[in-house]
Amino acid sequence: MTETEKMLAGKIYDPSDQSLATARARAHALSRKYNETDETEEEKRAAILDELVPCRGEGSYFQGPVYFDYGIYLTTGAHFYANFNLTVLDCCPVTIGNDVMIGPNCALVTPVHPLRYQDRNMRLKPDGTFFDYEYAKPITIGDNCWLASNVTVCGGVHIGNGCVIGAGSVVTRDVPDNSFAAGNPCRVVRPITDEDAIELKRQLF
Repeated sequence: MTETEKMLAGKIYDPSDQSLATARARAHALSRKYNETDETEEEKRAAILDELVPCRGEGSYFQGPVYFDYGIYLTTGAHFYANFNLTVLDCCPVTIGNDVMIGPNCALVTPVHPLRYQDRNMRLKPDGTFFDYEYAKPITIGDNCWLASNVTVCGGVHIGNGCVIGAGSVVTRDVPDNSFAAGNPCRVVRPITDEDAIELKRQLF
């Protein structure tokens, strides 16, 4: 297996591999290029995203700035929206459903580093260059979800359909469908039901 194949399969891999380093550099350059545009430059932004995040659904919108490790391993559904400062470390696939909203300063991070420093620390190759061992776990976010500001989703997490993740949460475990979850670590607070319909909340406005 190539190092890229190992990475995407969740196996231990060498991130210093030249093909991976080249792909990351490309994504970082495209991210910088996108971040230098503004929302009025729609055609220019679309052209950059065609290279950076080709697997995006109709109507997907990235406010920017954005930061990607690879970009090509992120898939979004239709009508995806990301506010300022989205970070996606897509060393494993990140799959997002339709009608998902992501607030400012959110991060989707698939990489995992070993807990033992003996396994985590940098080591020397025979050619004199340094590398470390990493692995990654995929992230899946279902349809009709809202991640509020400053949410971090860790590798290996599946967020079900219709979920809301509260501001500042760190999601380290799966969240079932139609749940409001919040905290660090993020926990399910309660289900989202018809009693949360906005028509029933008009008295608050």
